[in-house]
Amino acid sequence: MSLDLLPDAIDYEAFAAAPLVREPFDHLVLPGFVPHDAALAAAMAFPGPDVPGVLPAPNDPPHDAFGNLLRLLRSPRTTAAFGDKFGLHLDPATLMVTLRSRTRWEDGQIHTDSTTKVVTALIYLNADWSSAGGRLRLLRGPHDLDDTIAEVPPIAGTLIAFRRTENSWHGHHPFEGVRRSIMLNWMVDAAAARRELRRHALTAGLKTLFHFG
Repeated sequence: MSLDLLPDAIDYEAFAAAPLVREPFDHLVLPGFVPHDAALAAAMAFPGPDVPGVLPAPNDPPHDAFGNLLRLLRSPRTTAAFGDKFGLHLDPATLMVTLRSRTRWEDGQIHTDSTTKVVTALIYLNADWSSAGGRLRLLRGPHDLDDTIAEVPPIAGTLIAFRRTENSWHGHHPFEGVRRSIMLNWMVDAAAARRELRRHALTAGLKTLFHFG
């Protein structure tokens, strides 16, 4: 069976077994959330223009390794798994899926996510990572990138997920270049998910047309 048809592009058992760190906010890091071969195949098929910023994931992805992964991420099973992990009732209708192909030098400043987000998850799709920049850091506060809880190189298959709170600070040292990821956001409701996707779609259209970030 070819990689694009493999049903096990997500290691649900490893995810269920991974401990949820509670302090200073709920989070987990799991290398191999997408097994190595499936992650590399999805990385090779990563779609979209090579422009900075957040782009909506395709609604009807191709039947390749990336599309297979995307359909699994959108499945009720994945939402249920994340709901169980974080002790929340999450609804697949509230899930927003976006992509990032490239990071700008000015990206990665310390922030918390917007109040419309409940849980954020990032799945990285880069074959390797040697740069000191672009490694997401979960932080204890809003002022110091070195006040680190966890640092995550954006290597293919690695998951980082956290519950959005007023103190869920994160950021990374500057990096300019290709840095591929899939971002999952379970929003406060389906209307918020639709609204944010429309906003990203409009911005993505401008980026594609004018090639700016």
